[in-house]
Amino acid sequence: MTTATSKQFAATIALRALSIGYKPSRKETKVVAVNLNTTLRAGELVCLLGPNGAGKSTLMRTMAGMQKPLDGAVELGGVNIHELPARELAKQLSVVLTERISIGAMTAYSLVALGRYPHTNWAGTLNDKDHEIIQWALQTTGASEFTNRNIGELSDGERQRVMVARALAQEPQLMILDEITAFLDLPRRVEIMQMLRELARTTNRAILLSTHDLDLALRSADVIWLLPKGGALQVGAPEELVLNGAFAKAFAGEGVEFDSQLGAFRIAQSNQRDIVVTGEGESALWTKRALERQGFRVVTQGTPDADSVNVLPNGAGWQLTTSQTKTHCASLTELLACLKQE
Repeated sequence: MTTATSKQFAATIALRALSIGYKPSRKETKVVAVNLNTTLRAGELVCLLGPNGAGKSTLMRTMAGMQKPLDGAVELGGVNIHELPARELAKQLSVVLTERISIGAMTAYSLVALGRYPHTNWAGTLNDKDHEIIQWALQTTGASEFTNRNIGELSDGERQRVMVARALAQEPQLMILDEITAFLDLPRRVEIMQMLRELARTTNRAILLSTHDLDLALRSADVIWLLPKGGALQVGAPEELVLNGAFAKAFAGEGVEFDSQLGAFRIAQSNQRDIVVTGEGESALWTKRALERQGFRVVTQGTPDADSVNVLPNGAGWQLTTSQTKTHCASLTELLACLKQE
C-alpha cells in the first residue's frame, strides 16, 4: 500500500525556546528545563535519556500536547501543536505510555483499529482503507499472529508490539513512546528497539523514545537527546556525546560511571584496589568484567606491589600474582575466591 508506507512524511518537529514544567496543586510552578531548542527529523529514531528527575516525562507530555509549555512552542511542520484541535493533533502524532492500561476483553485487531479514530466519521465506521492500514500496522510491527487473540492473553512484549501497531495505525508524522520497554526482558527490549529503528527508516516517520536502557540506546538511536538535571539539552549522535564527555557528566553522581572505552555504564565503586590484567580474547574481557564487579579497578600497569592476573591462553586458567604468592586458578570463581582472601 502506498498511503502508509511511502516516504511522504518530511515535516520536522521543532522545539522553539521551549520551557517546561508543572504546577503541583496550590504550589508554585516547578520549572524543569528552559530554552530547549532542537529538531527531530523524519526517518530518525531519537532516544531521550537522562537521570531521574531531569524532566524527561514532562518533556514527552509537553511534546504530546498533554500539557502546555511554560514558554516557547513545539512545532510540527511549522505549526504549533498546542493550537491544533485534538482530532487534528491525533492525525499528526501518536503516543504510547509506560503504564499498563486495563483494556478488558478486546482483541489485538480491535485495539489497533482504535488508532483509526481520527480518520473515521462520527460513528467510527471503518472502510476498506482503514482495514488495510490496520492489517499493515499489525504486519509491520510483527503482531499479525496476535490479530484475533485477547490482549489479556499476550505477554508484555507481544502487548507492546500491538500498542505500537495501534499508534502506527494513526498514520502520524511523529510517534512518542515513553518507556515502552520498561517491563520487558533483554531479548524483547532488543526486538522492540530493532523494530522501531526499522520502522523509522521504512516509513520515514520521526520516532522519539524515552528510555532508561542506556547501552541499548547508544547502539540503536540515530540521535540522542540527553537531558541532565538542571542543564542544557545535549543533542547529537551517540558517539559524539560519548566523545565530548556529555554522558559522563549527565550521570555523574547517579551511582554509575560511563566507560568511554567500552561504551557502557558500570556501577561506581569507591576505595577500589588496582589490579593488573594481562591476556587477550573473550576470557580476558570477561575476567576484567568480573574483577570490576567485585570492586577492583583494572589497569594495564600498576605499582610494584599491585596484584596481577595473567589470563592464560587456550583455556589454561588464570595466574594470580600477589606480593606474597603465585597461584594458579582453574576458574574465575576460584580466582575471585583467592582475591577475597587477600
